Amino acid sequence: MILKWIFDRVVALFGLLCLWPVLLVVVIMVKVKMPGGPVFFVQKRVGKDGKLFLCHKFRTMTVNHNGSTVSVAGDSRITLFGATLRHYKLDELPGLWDVLIGNMSFVGPRPDVPGYADRLEGDERDVLKLRPGITGPATLKYRLEDEMIAEYVVKRQAEGDTRSMQEIATEYNDNVIYPDKVRLNCYYYRHYSFYKDIEMIFATVLGFKVRFAGEEV
Repeated sequence: MILKWIFDRVVALFGLLCLWPVLLVVVIMVKVKMPGGPVFFVQKRVGKDGKLFLCHKFRTMTVNHNGSTVSVAGDSRITLFGATLRHYKLDELPGLWDVLIGNMSFVGPRPDVPGYADRLEGDERDVLKLRPGITGPATLKYRLEDEMIAEYVVKRQAEGDTRSMQEIATEYNDNVIYPDKVRLNCYYYRHYSFYKDIEMIFATVLGFKVRFAGEEV
């Protein structure tokens, strides 16, 4: 994967040099629209070989929030401007720095919070042999993940489920979405293609679907 390593660093540097005006505008807007808190959301995530690293995003939630790491569309913790950043994936732009310094790649599994990686067993742990990615097959398939979880929560509540929104959302993520993401990311590791990386990057930017692991993502 030497070509992937070189590509990541060259394109990340180019991206930061070209997009710094956009980054600056978002920084200013976060300070204006979401005052009283940091511009960046920095959190420990699980990286390659299970090593922890600091993952950087633009902050999209209120400062003093508690609750699950699983977010849902319409989640009260997400600010109005934060929802806009998430919709257009602008909150991910600081990840270019993580790619440049080698903690992440452009394509790979999304970096998990500590705890989820501990559940991986057997061949599933192949996921940890990859650098986490800004995008990837699982990210593409679940690009509307917040909305999908919200629809499931509404459906369950309509059926009489009295648990909280976060409890239902976490159950759906842990039992349905996360195992499917692991499956896709393991397939990505075992059938790696630099060409497929480029295709998935364009699919992320331009919003089209690609064929992967026998399905459209």
